[in-house]
Amino acid sequence: MQQDLSDLVRLRRARDLMDRDYAEPLDVPALARFALMSPGHFQRSFRAAFGETPYSYLMTRRIERAKALLRRGDQSVTEVCMAVGCTSLGSFSSRFTELVGETPSAYRARDHSEGAAVPACIAKIHTRPVRNGEARPSGAS
Repeated sequence: MQQDLSDLVRLRRARDLMDRDYAEPLDVPALARFALMSPGHFQRSFRAAFGETPYSYLMTRRIERAKALLRRGDQSVTEVCMAVGCTSLGSFSSRFTELVGETPSAYRARDHSEGAAVPACIAKIHTRPVRNGEARPSGAS
């Protein structure tokens, strides 16, 4: 699917909204309105431009933030689930396990002190959730 420049600009704005407001109740119709597109066109165009659905992208952002909150260890899994904008603990736990490879409770309980001295901008690259079976970017462990 060929994207025109104006569509790409609107899609990037919608992606930036998800990056910024990941904890807000965002759904495809709301994101499509923000991008000035119909929901169907938005979903197809987003997937063509970024290689994943809007929902998948948003959940990756939420899980990424959840990992940071769980590493701190001062909130329960339920509190973290709600803090990142998820409303179902079961769905959150399933998606977290799918992307991270372990349950949120197991991740929270694990020792994360080895990465404490790593700058956040570097840690974010190496702790970014990826779907099971996907290759990590070259150079990442």
